[in-house]
Amino acid sequence: GSRIDLVGISCYSSKDLVHWEFRGNVLPALTNDPTHDLYFKNVAERPKVVYNSLTNKFVMWLHIDSMDYKRARSGVAESDSPTGPFTYIQSFRPNDEMARDMTVFVDKKSTVAYLITSSEDNAVMHVSELTSNYTSFTGKWKRIFEGRYMEAPTFFRRGELYYFIGSGCTAWKPNAARSAVASSIWGPWTELGNPCRGEDADTTFHSQSTYVLPIGSDGGGEERFLFAADRWNEKNLSDSRYVWLPIEFVVKDDDDDDGDVDDKVDGSESPIIHWQDEWDVNVWT
Repeated sequence: GSRIDLVGISCYSSKDLVHWEFRGNVLPALTNDPTHDLYFKNVAERPKVVYNSLTNKFVMWLHIDSMDYKRARSGVAESDSPTGPFTYIQSFRPNDEMARDMTVFVDKKSTVAYLITSSEDNAVMHVSELTSNYTSFTGKWKRIFEGRYMEAPTFFRRGELYYFIGSGCTAWKPNAARSAVASSIWGPWTELGNPCRGEDADTTFHSQSTYVLPIGSDGGGEERFLFAADRWNEKNLSDSRYVWLPIEFVVKDDDDDDGDVDDKVDGSESPIIHWQDEWDVNVWT
């Protein structure tokens, strides 16, 4: 695949998830300091921004790396506004291990935040609890999905259960998504198989997971979630696109004969993603 010089982290805003406004480069790359994490010949990807109600700050975590992906670090920045500017703080190797693809998850009931990283050459994921200001670590952490070689992690909470949707490791080539459920962010996690259904489900509809966004509730109070994925263009990365689809939940997927998706955790349902050429978020919620 190709690489492009780092420019920085862009921000867009929307009131309806359809019409978007560019709000600027909120964390620019540097061109004059080769030692800096944000030097334009380095890699900065998969940024995630969360709001900290204790400090009234917006905190960004992102994967920081060299072009050969040997640095494998997690960087952190913060701002008074989601539209920046963000002030870069530093980078870490959480738990003294490499950190590549990552996400940040804030438990909506406890407001405790976690950084989850693909680590140990992607063989395992690390869940690391963040400090109350979300910019460092408490020292509490755990290895999950040991030996499963997964990346592009997404985590979300629905009711009293925690869900995961992620990807296998096939570089720029798409693969079948994976999903799992647990009663605690620390596990144990029960894998549920590929949540995608229909044509091209085995390539996650030619995309790779990047985030799961809560988008309110339907008329009956049922929580709704949007599955966001990257559709990489390995020959022209700057022309990569996105796939956004609604997530459904079923107790048992009756049209899945191999039985890889079942109600395996008490009270759980399995996330299911069907391809839709178009859909209306207002009707769906």
